[in-house]
Amino acid sequence: MDVRRRSSMKAPIQPIQIPSPAAMGSPITGHQKTTNDPLHSDFTKASDAFPLSLKLTNAVFFTLFFSTVYYLLTSWREKIRNSTPLHVITISEIAALVTFVSSFIYLLGFFGMGFVFFTPKSSQDDVWADEEEEVNQALLKEDLGPCAAAAAAAAARVPSPKPKKIEMVDSIPIAEEDEEIIKSVVAGTTPSYSLESKLGDTKRAAAIRREALQRLTGKSLHGLPLDGFDYDTILGQCCEMPVGYIQIPVGIVGPLLLDGRKYSVPMATTEGCLVASTNRGCKAIMASGGATSVLLKDGMTRAPVVRFGTARRAADLKFFLEEPLNFETLALVFNRSSRFGRLQSIKCAIAGKNLYMRFCCSTGDAMGMNMVSKGVQNVLDFLQADFPDMDVIGISGNYCSDKKPAAVNWIEGRGKSVVCEAIIKEDIVKKVLKTDVATLVELNMLKNLTGSAMAGALGGFNAHASNIVSAVYLATGQDPAQNVESSHCITLMEAVNNGKDLHVSVTMPSIEVGTIGGGTQLPSQSACLNLLGVKGANREAPGSNARLLATIVAGSVLAGELSIMSAIGAGHLVNSHMKYNRSNKDVTKA
Repeated sequence: MDVRRRSSMKAPIQPIQIPSPAAMGSPITGHQKTTNDPLHSDFTKASDAFPLSLKLTNAVFFTLFFSTVYYLLTSWREKIRNSTPLHVITISEIAALVTFVSSFIYLLGFFGMGFVFFTPKSSQDDVWADEEEEVNQALLKEDLGPCAAAAAAAAARVPSPKPKKIEMVDSIPIAEEDEEIIKSVVAGTTPSYSLESKLGDTKRAAAIRREALQRLTGKSLHGLPLDGFDYDTILGQCCEMPVGYIQIPVGIVGPLLLDGRKYSVPMATTEGCLVASTNRGCKAIMASGGATSVLLKDGMTRAPVVRFGTARRAADLKFFLEEPLNFETLALVFNRSSRFGRLQSIKCAIAGKNLYMRFCCSTGDAMGMNMVSKGVQNVLDFLQADFPDMDVIGISGNYCSDKKPAAVNWIEGRGKSVVCEAIIKEDIVKKVLKTDVATLVELNMLKNLTGSAMAGALGGFNAHASNIVSAVYLATGQDPAQNVESSHCITLMEAVNNGKDLHVSVTMPSIEVGTIGGGTQLPSQSACLNLLGVKGANREAPGSNARLLATIVAGSVLAGELSIMSAIGAGHLVNSHMKYNRSNKDVTKA
């Protein structure tokens, strides 16, 4: 029987003689291998050139490769330490280089064989395969009878696995040139973090990274906005590898009458009742003549940890640092790092042969962590000359202490230490706060003082200072993680004027804020700082903007403490949250 190709071929095709099944010894199927198939024929392997077995050969070349790499790296490290030029090489290094290249070529040739012999199938190959399958089925039907043909057809009808169901992602229109970049990011050939530097367009980089993330995870980012944000403002400063931005509503409380001035305080939060409650506290303070504040201390800290061979040597450095005669020299070294950073004190603590040195300095209108760290590094370099056996373990030894609740901050203070107070008149307590003075005094003693002591609180002798601190920090571009120590607060309430009026105060020893640097330069946060009148640096009195912001934070906490304590005392807390902190959306239909 003759079978010809389709007439669409330009060149005529000679008929192909198909032998009978008896001559072939078995039925012909579409999956039968032929001896002239280059993918299934024998070929010479890279390892056939060696008399050793394949596993042993691979082991030998793997050992040679990694041994030479280790030898060369070790040799070059020694040259760098000894200031020897890298291009000056020895005979052994030349031999190592030759061995490295040889083993690399072998391993590349061996593991690259699959790529060398792999030929991608084209669409035309698929057409020929389909036609050959049709020919074989026809032969079976004609030469082997209906039973054999039916059996072969049944074998060919193998059910294919169902495709895995993947969640639809929120794709956006992608330009053709961006599509190639997205594919390279998904494949891992282009690092996601390098998109900004390679493209020179921060918005485009964020869009490409976002789409690649959706394809990699199969999860949609619908609802996370991409447009409407200036990604240039965060490049190299606030956030790496952005894919969008979140939206936090900003509410306004006030006016807060503090030290004779009125402030409208922005609070970024998603907690219902928080803004309304704090606003009620501001109303009570305003009606009672306002609040006053006192700045007790202003100094950021950093505490490196160093180690000596003996505790005696660690004590020698401690005595040297705490000697008043040496402070002026150390201050000169420290102050070289900044025109605003000025060393104030150094306090030391020893644990065995380890010494912790807590440097404290003023930082102008910046929060100041980077500023104080640079000054500390200058002092450590200076001390190395007189204490060559000093081993610097870390620029921060947690004796600072940053972003962790610590007694050293509660006692010594960190950042700005502020006390804020107000006297609330009796009629205001009843009309605005809906409670009475005696109830508030008793509740504060049993809750904020006794209750916190029972819980073993560290700096947490308050009702919810961190609520207000976090909201103001988010709105004004502060580091939200520093809410931990910035929320250290003790709230005190006392009946005055023959028990008629209420004296309320908050003492906060470690408010860490700044009006320049970090998130304060972002447009939204900068606008909130401008609302408070503390945007940027104060050129006439450096540091005064940051200090004023710290007092505003304390005044807002005072208002928040006053209101929530009144709600608890009057039994209104649960009802208020059920009314204002509950969503009206039917979540079953979401």
